[in-house]
Amino acid sequence: MAAAVSALSSLGVPEADVGVRRGRDRAGRGSRLPPGAADLQRSLQRSVFWDCFMWGLGLFFYEACKLNSQEVVEEDKRLKLPPNWEAKKARLEWELQVQEKKKECAARGEDYERVKLLEISAEDAERWERKKKRKNPDLGFSGNGSTPQLNPKALPRCVSAVPLLSSSGEALYPTSDSLLHGTHVPSKEGVDRMVADLEKQIEKREKYSRRRPYNDDADIDYINERNAKFNQKAERFYGKYTAEIKQNLERGTAV
Repeated sequence: MAAAVSALSSLGVPEADVGVRRGRDRAGRGSRLPPGAADLQRSLQRSVFWDCFMWGLGLFFYEACKLNSQEVVEEDKRLKLPPNWEAKKARLEWELQVQEKKKECAARGEDYERVKLLEISAEDAERWERKKKRKNPDLGFSGNGSTPQLNPKALPRCVSAVPLLSSSGEALYPTSDSLLHGTHVPSKEGVDRMVADLEKQIEKREKYSRRRPYNDDADIDYINERNAKFNQKAERFYGKYTAEIKQNLERGTAV
């Protein structure tokens, strides 16, 4: 019976219509369905429905497992790449595009820089100019001639060094035969300046010393230096809890 139902279903006839037509044919011939045929048909329809449902569910889980496996493989590949791989890849792609554009411009006989400027919009150019103005114009050391421009405070030192440079003569530019070790003699002004600076440092160090002076009026509650340090630490951490107990002991009102 199941084979017949499946054969009719393959021909495009619904199973419900098959049962109805059978019932009509048998009713027309004066016969009735055998007992239990309707229940058997309903059970067959239910089993076919659940078989199709479970098959579709299994197919769905198979596709999900396959996609998850592919994603795990791709993630493992990404984790094995360097940390800056995405930025490096984008940079290399951009460089390849620039090289291709340069080749195209060279083939047409055009200047790449001019073509690139023509592709930049006015809004992008204004934004780029504003960004350049916000940046620090100090480009670093570019030569001895630009030192006063980079640091205006260095200009007086450069001017004061002119007599020294002129008096050095050829010794200013040593060669492989020059002997410079031990030939420098500091000036009296330089020595006085160094001594004054050292005296200022010593005076400042004595003024801001962290060593606490000894207090003669403080109560003596220790037997040696180590015990004094311990009492100071105990007072620092537990003094606010034991202040009332100390006062009661001093007044004689402690319980």
